[in-house]
Amino acid sequence: MMKRSTNFRLTRLALGVSAIALMPGIAMAQTAPAAQDTTAPAADDNSKDIVVTGFKAALQTATATKKNSDSVVESVASEDIGKLPDNGIGESIARLPGLAAQRDHGRASIISIRGFGPDFSLTTLNGREQTTSNDSRAVEFDQYPSEILSGVDVYKTAEADRTGGGLVGSIDLRTRRPLDVNKRIIAVGARGTITDYKLLPNSDNKGGRIYGTFVDKFLDDRVGVSLALAYSTDPYQTKDWNAWGYGTFGAVPGNPQPVGINGIKTWYEAALYKRLGGNGTVQAKFTDNLIFTFDVFASSIKNGTDQKGFEMPFNCGGFCGFDSISNATVRNGLIVAATQRGTPVIENYREDDNSDQYSLGWNLAWDNHDGWKALADVSWSHTTRTDDRFETTAGLINGHLSTGPTATVSYTFTPHGPEFVSNYNGASSALVLTDVEGWSSSPVQAGYDKIRTDRDDLKEFRGQIERELDGFFKSVKVGFDHTYRTKDVNQIGGFLAPPNGASQATIPSNLLQQPFVLDRGLGPILSYDPRRLVPNGILVYVPNSFEGTDKNYYVREDVWSPYAMAQINHQFGTSTLTGNVGVQAVSTSVRSEGRGATVTQAPVNDNYWMVLPSLNLALRTASDYVFRLGVSREYMRARLDQLNNRISVGYDTTQRIYTGGGGNPLLRPYLATAVDFNIEKYFGTKGYVALQGYYKDIDTYVDAQANVPNFDFTNFPKPPNTPVPPTQIGVYNGPVNTHGGYLYGGEFAFTLPFETFTPVLSGFGLTGGVGYTESSVKRFNGTQTQIPGYSKFVANVTAFYEKNGINVRGSLRHRSGFLGEFPSFNGTPEQQYVLQETIYDAQIGYDFQPNSRFHGLSLYLQGQNLTNERSATIGVATLPDSWFKYQTYGRRFVAGFTYKF
Repeated sequence: MMKRSTNFRLTRLALGVSAIALMPGIAMAQTAPAAQDTTAPAADDNSKDIVVTGFKAALQTATATKKNSDSVVESVASEDIGKLPDNGIGESIARLPGLAAQRDHGRASIISIRGFGPDFSLTTLNGREQTTSNDSRAVEFDQYPSEILSGVDVYKTAEADRTGGGLVGSIDLRTRRPLDVNKRIIAVGARGTITDYKLLPNSDNKGGRIYGTFVDKFLDDRVGVSLALAYSTDPYQTKDWNAWGYGTFGAVPGNPQPVGINGIKTWYEAALYKRLGGNGTVQAKFTDNLIFTFDVFASSIKNGTDQKGFEMPFNCGGFCGFDSISNATVRNGLIVAATQRGTPVIENYREDDNSDQYSLGWNLAWDNHDGWKALADVSWSHTTRTDDRFETTAGLINGHLSTGPTATVSYTFTPHGPEFVSNYNGASSALVLTDVEGWSSSPVQAGYDKIRTDRDDLKEFRGQIERELDGFFKSVKVGFDHTYRTKDVNQIGGFLAPPNGASQATIPSNLLQQPFVLDRGLGPILSYDPRRLVPNGILVYVPNSFEGTDKNYYVREDVWSPYAMAQINHQFGTSTLTGNVGVQAVSTSVRSEGRGATVTQAPVNDNYWMVLPSLNLALRTASDYVFRLGVSREYMRARLDQLNNRISVGYDTTQRIYTGGGGNPLLRPYLATAVDFNIEKYFGTKGYVALQGYYKDIDTYVDAQANVPNFDFTNFPKPPNTPVPPTQIGVYNGPVNTHGGYLYGGEFAFTLPFETFTPVLSGFGLTGGVGYTESSVKRFNGTQTQIPGYSKFVANVTAFYEKNGINVRGSLRHRSGFLGEFPSFNGTPEQQYVLQETIYDAQIGYDFQPNSRFHGLSLYLQGQNLTNERSATIGVATLPDSWFKYQTYGRRFVAGFTYKF
């Protein structure tokens, strides 16, 4: 493989020239084949024989899929039309062995596979790549209503005909194939949701969902139609405490330079998540040899979040207006109690996220029943998202005119973060809209409005020919996949200022809402709808011409992936060897452009090749053991925002050099050599136990926050009103490729209906798994670091009872601490160490039996996050009490029904 230094790549980027890179490395592609060309046909055949009427039947379908697959697969199958084992897709996937979720406002929206964060896996819909509403390639599972899905497959090993990438695996969301259904199905359902938090005035803690499904076949079963539609309004309430970060304090007696909180931000958040999603599939069997399938999926999301709370600087070197500390208690170098004088800011924010996603797919599958098969698959996925964040600040003084202080606040660290005693009345009628801390220049900034628009478009075409053989190889297939993707991000913003050059503005009483009281002792808080201030002339919008100059970008990817794969099926006495061996080549062309009037960098073009072999073997014994071996090269492309060629430049007054940060369109994908070995014991298709081991040697990695010296800033726009340093050479901060790292671990997975062992326990069972992973990679500076999303321990278990229509389930999912990524103030990912968490859920339900007049009706009641488990991070890994973020979301209770005609 041709190696090129990071400095060489960055120099080319700085000069804005194009580059061509040949990378005859080897990796594996992870997108599942098109919907009509499954990798586990035997599992599909078995699933047709299962009447899916409950959780046990869903487990049997998932067990059959795992057993008959040639690769390592974990599956979730729908319990019934319109139901999955959890309230949402993310929770269902997070219960699979080796998987875990990172919560967002209490929702399991981000999935980690085998200790890697979402940037290392790929999600497809019916085998087709999907666009996203964020900068990464990881879809947000909230976009997909669980009611439209028939199941989810998680592939942990590589096969040559699954293209698109996935360093640790790929997740395929599957919708129903109407020609596979034996009879007409009409199902409707509804559920109501309530949270035990109601934190803000005029917020909602109640919501609901309605959904319906129709599946039928016509014209002598040659045409099938499947339709599903779901609408939901889900409330989310969050208690959110944050530290600004931790810095040194030099004025604490007896402690030369202890570490303490730089500032605090405590919010209540109330969100109402509205989603309308639907899916339609038409299949036509034109002849006995030719089947046509057309899929359409659409999702529209409107998510409005109110954030209201208290912010106060504690330590920012005298630049925060006024800050001082006294009565400090220091433990292990950390200030765990103190009294602070300063100037609080009362904040009323509003964020509105609107996203629309559309996916279309056409598939033509041909089988002449004489050994030849072929398919063509064309798909289009498009996502548009608009995020409008509206911020306003109020206080007792203007920081330009007075230095304060206006409050005295004391705090003491507790096992759930700091508790406070404050003399500040955050709901006082004396509060005005202004720049409380004096952070802005001109105009006086009493708020800010930032609007970001994302457009993600992906077109994919796949063609494949397969020939069945006699002998050791069952068949040989050759094909190719072509994707053309564009990502366009634009951001604008403006200051919200008092009109006519005034230093402050008064909030009219008719715009005020009922005040509320924050927890942690921080007192009453003024409440109003910030969106009404500009229309009513209380504040005026002043455009910021510099907003987005380092964030607006356009990235285009053109990827060709030819592949060849031979499927193995050979009898060894009473055992059968199945599997596949293949190779995939990937040709990638990237173009990255800056957007906006201030762009001076030339577009950057890059090209590279990869060659990715894979081998999967499964030895199946007569005693229902399966021994699996997988060896492959695997890859995953960098985040789309990391391929941005925009670099913002600043001036370091201490070193008298330019510094800057941004993207790097010359990044190469993550690359690893992977080995998997499994021992699985099955009990028919009722259950199984499995020991799963894996090792990945990572030879190409992306350090997302590298500090690179000797970077040439000559061709980049310089910050105005700053000195000109003696040299254009400075320090760059951003993503670069590094070499060296590993991931290894093991998983124990199981599905055990107890009736397998004794009929006395018929109806009872357990399903779940536990995983252990060790991992490390080198950063650009040579130090070892954790992989984002990596948890050493992941465990989940569900105990269930299902018999005579009664179904009861209790579940827990646990993950140890991990390095999480969160959006920062400027929108770039920020890494924080997330503490371990364990979440408990339960469900009870009843399915009316065939002899009942209500047969077809299912009722259920769910309790989610029953212990109100917190989500918490710390700021300093060596100081376990250095709280950085502490959030709780309350308990959720769901009651609903499904009626199947």
